Amino acid sequence: MLNRVVLIGRLTRDPESKYTTNGIALANFGIAVDRPTRNQETGERETDFINVTAWRHTAEFVTQYLTKGRLVAVEGRLQVRSWVSQDGGRRTAYEVVADNVQGLDRPKDTDARRGPAPEGQTAQAAPAPGAPEVDDTDPFADE
Repeated sequence: MLNRVVLIGRLTRDPESKYTTNGIALANFGIAVDRPTRNQETGERETDFINVTAWRHTAEFVTQYLTKGRLVAVEGRLQVRSWVSQDGGRRTAYEVVADNVQGLDRPKDTDARRGPAPEGQTAQAAPAPGAPEVDDTDPFADE
């Protein structure tokens, strides 16, 4: 059996960071993923809004480096939770539990978490822990 999900989309909100009572990092965020086909009536692409949960180092990375609007790749598994609400109704939630999250674009010049970049400079995101340094002379670095 296989339960594997790979998604590419944009963050719909800044990640919400929490810690369990045991000190384990947890981050919740949403991504918007366009469907590959268009609506036959309007001709517009339809979008799915998917909740994502990340744990431990992945949660810390997401919280520290990613913000609303950033393009990300999420790899993980689909999880379905069911419960009975206080009003007696049965509820179901679908979410992706992320094993790996990667930022696919660069942050804007003004990042809310770091403030505006000094004049004449652009804001740079710090590399992910263990990521190789980027050579600025690489002609394909901006792609």
